[in-house]
Amino acid sequence: MLLSITLAGLLFLALPSCQLSIPWPESNLRGDANPQPPRLLKFKPDGTFHISIFEDLHFGENAWDSWGPQQDINSVTVINNVLDTEPLTGLVVLNGDLITGENTFRENSTRYIDQMVAPMVERGLNWASTYGNHDSDYNISRFAILAREQRWRNARTTSMVPNKDAGVSNYFLPVYGTDCVSEISCTPELILWFFDSRGGFAYQQKDERTGQRVGQPDWVDASVVDWFRQTNAMLVNQAGRFIPSLAFVHIPTNASLALQYSGVDANRQPGINDDVPIAQQGQGWCPDGRNDGACSYGGQDVPFMHAITTTPGLMALFSGHDHGNTWCYKWDRLVPGMTIKGNGINLCFGQHSGYGGYGSWIRGARQVVVSQEKLKDWVVDTYIRLESGASVGAVTLNSTYGKDSYPATPNDRTRCSTCIYGRR
Repeated sequence: MLLSITLAGLLFLALPSCQLSIPWPESNLRGDANPQPPRLLKFKPDGTFHISIFEDLHFGENAWDSWGPQQDINSVTVINNVLDTEPLTGLVVLNGDLITGENTFRENSTRYIDQMVAPMVERGLNWASTYGNHDSDYNISRFAILAREQRWRNARTTSMVPNKDAGVSNYFLPVYGTDCVSEISCTPELILWFFDSRGGFAYQQKDERTGQRVGQPDWVDASVVDWFRQTNAMLVNQAGRFIPSLAFVHIPTNASLALQYSGVDANRQPGINDDVPIAQQGQGWCPDGRNDGACSYGGQDVPFMHAITTTPGLMALFSGHDHGNTWCYKWDRLVPGMTIKGNGINLCFGQHSGYGGYGSWIRGARQVVVSQEKLKDWVVDTYIRLESGASVGAVTLNSTYGKDSYPATPNDRTRCSTCIYGRR
């Protein structure tokens, strides 16, 4: 009981004031136009909880050209196709770069959210977002995106770390057992953590000297790491046990780059590996905080990496950002070039989901299937559902992942045949 009261209290106290007066769309409030989303996230009667992860949708590119809006239409089709093929989805995760912010106008920059989430609203599905580097720019802010999302009752995205340097999409969601009827009387069976890796540019700010946009740090802030450690410790203490958990962040950590350099095997870490090297948190920054092109990596994500490797029960971290990578890698050792030793956490990329953004890799969405039975052994199943309906890259993230052999993932491509790009 104490656990549930604390969860509710955290949600209430952490809400920025801008969220408290947002009007709900009338049809969504009445509930007569679309199915109502379930209030609690719960495992299904068969003991499973299914997550569909869409990433790098990049809505809003070049709205002034015909191909920009057509890309968005195609991206909605991807979401619909995947969700039609995955009817057991219990939560949709939008894992960063929802909108290509540098192409938007201040007057309508967040309205793309309505088009993006329509497939979930129509199905009565909950969703939760992290924000990426392209979700912050001169004409768009993370807080504005959050406000737009929360016009829909299906949105579970919120903000729990009020520090101005923390970013916005830092929060957690509990998932309860099948028989739970109220969070007041239940302990979560699974915790989902969401982290804001920030990046992009500050809203409506320009450098007084150069007139250029003001860049933002692109790593999980230290204040968020502190919040994560403290909140997880509280949850563990109140539950009386370690709670299995998964985490989501848009920009991958430096550990993913180090593992990539150590070699991605097509059968032991099946997936596309075309973005080499990956662009990690802290890329291009110096250890002293300068971002002047003098350094390749500043190490600012070390506190976050240390936190995720010292959190018992955290089974996997899912990221996006690098559109040409779709593999999972078990970080279970000290990798050359690293100062932190992995504890067995799995670092996974998803599949580029949107027709916006760079690359023509076939679109799709990573699927994560969690079962209460397998959670006893800290095991999760995952695969990628493609827009074509095919499934690729199915693996089991267990103690032998990285040693087991799986079929290699084909490197297929798709193009927007109805988009007239001209010179791009």
